[in-house]
Amino acid sequence: MTHSHLTIFAGHYGSGKTNLAINYAVMLKQAHPDCRVILADLDVVNPYFRSADSEDILNRMGIEVIASEYAGSNLEAPSIPSGVLTLFNDESCFGVIDVGGDDRGAYAIGRYSDYIRGKNANILLVCNKYRPLSREPRQVLLIKDEIENAAHICFTGIVNNSNLGRQTTPDDIISSGPYINELSKLCNLPVVYTVVMRALTSNLSNIPGLFAIDIYGKKEWEID
Repeated sequence: MTHSHLTIFAGHYGSGKTNLAINYAVMLKQAHPDCRVILADLDVVNPYFRSADSEDILNRMGIEVIASEYAGSNLEAPSIPSGVLTLFNDESCFGVIDVGGDDRGAYAIGRYSDYIRGKNANILLVCNKYRPLSREPRQVLLIKDEIENAAHICFTGIVNNSNLGRQTTPDDIISSGPYINELSKLCNLPVVYTVVMRALTSNLSNIPGLFAIDIYGKKEWEID
């Protein structure tokens, strides 16, 4: 599989972007052990569950984490972390960016839009049909448009991260299929991954783009 130099995860609140970004960085490091992998936490909206919470674990895996010095604090609007430009300037590394929820979080990545456009970047819309604000595909379409307007960049694909936390069953994943297909048509974007907890993958091996994840940081993987 060919991986983009830069992968950005954005979406609505509670879509599970943070744990997905962590797992993606781990996957990149396992697939490219000799390459530099950097995870940037640009979630300046939600101070309660951030990729920086797993920094020690990631560092032991050889993954660098760029985050605000206030990450994990109760500060409501942490500053943008220094060193982010490394992701855009060093094309020998793999960069993963965790963007805060909805358009407010997208403004953080928007200041770097000039660096991102023209790069080998995969900008993925993460959605969870079981969250209150995204139960209908047209709700997610509105969120997509808000994020793109705020970030000044366009999504390249969709990630189906529909789940009910630890109560998720294989049927829950399968049932999200029509929803994600309708969303794909509305957005005119391909479904790149369907995210599944690793314990459930044996029952879902026929799903295209299956991406198995583990839980890092906070226990509830659906919290952003």
